Amino acid sequence: MILSTIVFLPLLFALIVAVWPNAKTLRPLAMGFAVIEFIVSLALFQQFDPNTANLQMVERYMWIERFGISYFFGIDGISLWLVLLTTFLTPIIVLASWTSVTERIKGFHVCLFILQTAMLGTFLAMDAIFFYIFWELALIPMYFMIGIWGGSRRIYATVKLFIYTFAGSVMMLVAMIYMMYLTQETTGQMSASLLDFYKLKIPFVGGTFFSLQTLLFFAFALAFAIKVPAFPVHTWLPDAHVEAPTPGSVILAGVMLKMGTYGFMRWVIPLFPEASEYWSWLFMLIGTVGIIYGALVAMVQPDVKKLVAYSSVSHMGYILLGLFAFNSYGMNGGLYQMLNHGISTGALFILIGMIYERTHSREITKYGGLAGVLPLFTIFFFIITLSSIAVPMTNGFVGEFFILMGTFQAQPVFAYFAVTGVVLGAVYMLWMFKRVFFGEQGELVKDEHHPLHDLNAREIAVLVPLVIMVFWMGLFPNNFLNYSKASVDHLVHNKNAYNLTINQPGAPATAAATATTTAPATEQATSAAAQGDK
Repeated sequence: MILSTIVFLPLLFALIVAVWPNAKTLRPLAMGFAVIEFIVSLALFQQFDPNTANLQMVERYMWIERFGISYFFGIDGISLWLVLLTTFLTPIIVLASWTSVTERIKGFHVCLFILQTAMLGTFLAMDAIFFYIFWELALIPMYFMIGIWGGSRRIYATVKLFIYTFAGSVMMLVAMIYMMYLTQETTGQMSASLLDFYKLKIPFVGGTFFSLQTLLFFAFALAFAIKVPAFPVHTWLPDAHVEAPTPGSVILAGVMLKMGTYGFMRWVIPLFPEASEYWSWLFMLIGTVGIIYGALVAMVQPDVKKLVAYSSVSHMGYILLGLFAFNSYGMNGGLYQMLNHGISTGALFILIGMIYERTHSREITKYGGLAGVLPLFTIFFFIITLSSIAVPMTNGFVGEFFILMGTFQAQPVFAYFAVTGVVLGAVYMLWMFKRVFFGEQGELVKDEHHPLHDLNAREIAVLVPLVIMVFWMGLFPNNFLNYSKASVDHLVHNKNAYNLTINQPGAPATAAATATTTAPATEQATSAAAQGDK
């Protein structure tokens, strides 16, 4: 019952917070709950076997028998770190919101815990309808977080967020229902289980858009591409980030965007292997364009928060590029970059929120000379900036290096263009850092009536875990890659006949063995490339 506990414990916390009578103890209570959830999630390491690609800790009960819909949770190396990223960021978000959210505090924490349940359920649900419920549930608390605690254009941003994501999700639901009927035609029993979906042989005809597998592929891919968001369906993201309160931006960039890239790994690529391979050039092109476009637009932004929002479009393009390289380098790098982006971009939004609380402005031209006034803040911001531009020894370097290596193996021309994003990323981030922290002091920095104060103990406590993760993931990547490698390699080397079996404790890890023995020597180097940390 460990997975059910992890998923639904935040929902219980939301109910307790909703009826909690003492407003003064509400924040410490929420903080305690978030820490408890993180500690509970660490128990996954006790039961998780990193040497198998099988589905582990499975909880499965029939829910609606007529339609084959079941209560079905399971975890493997693809979802493990995304679950832990969610539980790791939540207490940091609660602590970061201590002074930034001052109204309707109870409602805010209720939304946060409901959102946590929805995101965790999305990563762990192995039934199509069950997955879809959690997928759509995540939209509701985020809608309210931006709509109630957001900026002046929050209604516009929330409506745009809702329309984009809901429109894509409807097509995915239609495809899911159709696949349920396909299982009935194939086996005589309707099922919504993802494991049964994997067994379907869906017809594919290259060269035509109206092949059944291609139509289903794009129905799923559109929903996930909007959530990523990939170019050109990305326009909801900058508005949502700018108008969202700091905690909303952190959870949106840190975890919610990863629901889209996770969807490609869990659903699109293994369910529709021929269509994925045939149309891989399109998604690699979209990823490459997103990398360069996001970087160029970020470069000209006058608002530092909008700059980071467009940097997310660029960074998520790398992940898409890695996933559709269809090799161990690309996919391991793509999954690793999901974690990296959650840490580094989440930290950037927290830092921007801290300076916004002091100055009530995000306009770059009004800053300048912050380093002389806020030296500690400057050090933290610089470390996270280095992570964001993928400097060696930081977490961003490992993910981007693997992605570019995988892309070069698969489609060198895309790697040539994608590598320019590394240069452009350094340009817009370092240029922004120079204008904000160095040079002549801006009007907000030299305002004698409102002197700026450096980081306090609470703010340091928020940032230190993120900085630790930046260097831990950058210096010792195998500590993380070893837990996901078996599952990723199994997907890479068996994508045309992908299956997941339920792990039986003590049984031989056949799926992992298949992934290992069929892997070419060049791609087995994925883990060897990171052996220097041992």
